[in-house]
Amino acid sequence: MFHETPARELPELTIEQGDRIAALRTRYQVQFELGMTAVTAVNNYEYLDILDRAWSAAGLARPRGGRLSDIGCASFWYAAALDAFFRPERLVGVEVEGYRLFKDGHTRIDYARGYLSTFADARFIVADYRDLELPAEIITAWFPFVTPTAILAWRLPLSLLAPERFFGRVQVNLCPGGLFVMVNHGADEALVAQKFCEASGLRCRFRLTECGVLSRQRQNPAILSIWERL
Repeated sequence: MFHETPARELPELTIEQGDRIAALRTRYQVQFELGMTAVTAVNNYEYLDILDRAWSAAGLARPRGGRLSDIGCASFWYAAALDAFFRPERLVGVEVEGYRLFKDGHTRIDYARGYLSTFADARFIVADYRDLELPAEIITAWFPFVTPTAILAWRLPLSLLAPERFFGRVQVNLCPGGLFVMVNHGADEALVAQKFCEASGLRCRFRLTECGVLSRQRQNPAILSIWERL
């Protein structure tokens, strides 16, 4: 298990960014920098901001409790943001390359165990999600691979690119009345993912395309969409 050294304070931000983070701290009663590095903390605020803006714009009631599965979570450094927003009873991160070794000698699973150590019921599963039976009321996927360009950029084998099976498994594992939350890199990738979702029997309830002040560093906007089973 590996624990990051807490930053305690964030780096210098723009006035807009500072104000937005202050609002998120108050609304969700979090202060990520007290338990992680400044970079990881700011990234968690960004993910929390994306979720907050999406639900506010959609006018949907925020889901609370239940089981949450996150697909392709890497080291699951953003588990704190998901917990702050959804407050799930059970939090599970799934990563096919969980044993990838970093330069510091730690693996993804080492980092993930550290990030999850403060949660009552949280797990990190090293597996191919396409083969998992993992029912959940909320399923999230941040930037899933839907094109060869994306998967090759991460130096992963093309054999892992099977979006039909991926979204088919999401549809099977999503409980009735549950929601699938997906974030894509830009409009083009979101359109590709949309076609696979619809072919798998999922229906889009909302799509957020506006870039927030905490996401302006991204070359392509982070487009969030909320889906349900037909």
